[in-house]
Amino acid sequence: MRAMFSQLGLFFLLSVLSLTPVMGTASESGSEYIFRDLMGNTLPTAKCLEKNEAEANATDQYLLKKKEKVFCETQGYGWHVAEVKDTGKLVCGECSDANVKGKFQCHLEDIVVACKRLKPGSVGLFPGKG
Repeated sequence: MRAMFSQLGLFFLLSVLSLTPVMGTASESGSEYIFRDLMGNTLPTAKCLEKNEAEANATDQYLLKKKEKVFCETQGYGWHVAEVKDTGKLVCGECSDANVKGKFQCHLEDIVVACKRLKPGSVGLFPGKG
């Protein structure tokens, strides 16, 4: 029984390794891209926070990468981030509610992101080409 599982495991491993180079080279050879630059703003923080907390929340790298990804995905299917050209400027505004005086909401303005997608017809549509 063990010999059968080890033979199946070896067969599976060899079949996966034999397919890997084909999948890697097919997507990279001869593909052309369409590029588009987008400018956008993030939303202010949901809560009124102390100024340093609001600034840290608005410039959090994890949240910023998610927002940049969403900017490109709003263009439609297949669009993704090629590069971030400008991270924008931090803008903070004081909350106007009397209960939270001295607290702020911050966001980033004028973030510029270069988006790209595969050009239709450049990969996989014509046999023997690309």
